[in-house]
Amino acid sequence: MTDITLHTKSKSTVTCVSNTFIDEYMADANGEFVKIYLYLLRCINAAENFSISKMADKFDHTEKDIKRALKYWEKKHLLQLEYNSGEQLTGICLCEPVSAVTQDSEHAEKPTEASSVDIRPSYTKDQILSFQNDEASSDLLFIIERYIGHPLSIKDYETILYWSDELKFSTDLIEYLVESCVDNGHKSIRYMDKIALSWSASSIRTAEDARRSSSAYKQTHYGVMKAFGISGRKLAEYELELIDKWTSQFGFTLDIISEACKRTLQATNQPSFQYADTILENWHKCNIHHLEDIAILDTAYKKSKASSSRNVTVNKTAANRFNNFSQRTYNFEQLEKQLLNN
Repeated sequence: MTDITLHTKSKSTVTCVSNTFIDEYMADANGEFVKIYLYLLRCINAAENFSISKMADKFDHTEKDIKRALKYWEKKHLLQLEYNSGEQLTGICLCEPVSAVTQDSEHAEKPTEASSVDIRPSYTKDQILSFQNDEASSDLLFIIERYIGHPLSIKDYETILYWSDELKFSTDLIEYLVESCVDNGHKSIRYMDKIALSWSASSIRTAEDARRSSSAYKQTHYGVMKAFGISGRKLAEYELELIDKWTSQFGFTLDIISEACKRTLQATNQPSFQYADTILENWHKCNIHHLEDIAILDTAYKKSKASSSRNVTVNKTAANRFNNFSQRTYNFEQLEKQLLNN
């Protein structure tokens, strides 16, 4: 494994952690991923070369674990991975964390991009103030601040007002939304907003609807954790997103997802969500809906593999010119006697 040059766009010469990272990125990330990112911040000042293997030894992880963490932070635009022509990782460039407000303003300038899909009203200061002063809303905002452990920002007020004004969420539903997210270790309003949009798309309008939906959602989470043998930690955001993809986008039930998890462990000896995702994507393309469909697919695959193996054997035999001669067996003891008699 080659050494990797770690460098940064920041001119800072001390180890410091951005408030933006703490406020908007850290809460949603896997704890191990946070450790890796903080270690990169520490190492950047020494300007030393290091390798994935050295970092893996430092944290008693596998190299795949380290790469997974790096790719997660690259996806969040907190770093850039640099490769040479041989696709070897040669550099890691740390980027300045960008706040959600800055990202939203950048996206607003590009109406043709993805942000145009989720067009939200622009609330005035008077509208936000009116929302804050409303008795029911005031109590709700106080409860939310108690849950998340810090005062709400203007951006947070706008988001919560959007839930109430546009999504037509009741105060009970919003309170349950915040409560359930915090119980699952997610205190970010941005994360809660994703859940709110998902609920709205699923026509969830009451807290009772949300409880029923969350109950089924949690059962799937626990089922996946049990199938993978995961305990002692909560699922990371990207893992939750994959489970949501398997259930919502692919429409798979827990028994099929658990089968994919089992096969993943058999193939990799570790709970790889990416590997399971590959299996489930293939099953989705093959229109798998029940466990019986998987058995039929397995049988067809084995037959195809056996047929392919026979064809290879026949071809190898045909290609060998010495097989044109008839095969003979010899009694070597008899031949030896004949030679001695001569």
